[in-house]
Amino acid sequence: MQLNLKSWLELARREIVAVAAFLGIALALLAFIEITDEVTEGEGEVRWFDDGLLLALRTSDPADPIGPRWFEETVAEITALGGFGVLALVTLLVVGFLAMQRKWGNVALVLVATIGGTLISEGLKVGFSRPRPDLVAHVVDVTSMSFPSGHAMLSAVTYLTLGALLARSQEQRHVRGYILGAAILVTLLIGVSRVYLGVHWPTDVLAGWCLGAAWALICWVVATLIMRREKSA
Repeated sequence: MQLNLKSWLELARREIVAVAAFLGIALALLAFIEITDEVTEGEGEVRWFDDGLLLALRTSDPADPIGPRWFEETVAEITALGGFGVLALVTLLVVGFLAMQRKWGNVALVLVATIGGTLISEGLKVGFSRPRPDLVAHVVDVTSMSFPSGHAMLSAVTYLTLGALLARSQEQRHVRGYILGAAILVTLLIGVSRVYLGVHWPTDVLAGWCLGAAWALICWVVATLIMRREKSA
């Protein structure tokens, strides 16, 4: 009876997690679609939100972000954590570590999530071709288009995927919560830094977060289903 109860509770937990994951994917995608619709219209509340937040992070001089010089430099260092070079290096190091442990399913998850996310991000940038903000000066150099934010999206994909993998290996709930919380915090800081540095509209970042979280969840759900099927085979 005790074994059956434990099995039932484990099954119930898995069902709840699955429902929560699909709900998260749906909500993130719906939010991205809503933001996209507003951005393509380019009028009304979205324009007011984008302009207002960018200017709120500037002094009376649009070229001067609020805060002392050391703070500006710190934000520039934080934004580098979401750059292609840093994310590629982190991904390669993690893939190498997982490969040494012969965890090929996790290797595939990380590669599909990061490479797929990069292709989606770059494809959407070309498709929407939204110019970078011209309302304030750019503190760092940028060359690609603006929507969605690649830093916001790819940091969400990379750090949330790696955080979930690391958290899954921990038995204590508070440790798992800390790891996932840290991954979310890093993702949020990178996105906010893009707006502070004047290289993205706030809606670029919001869209990047939503799409990145949705893609990370999709990859995670698919990988989990495949692993469970292999174990039961």
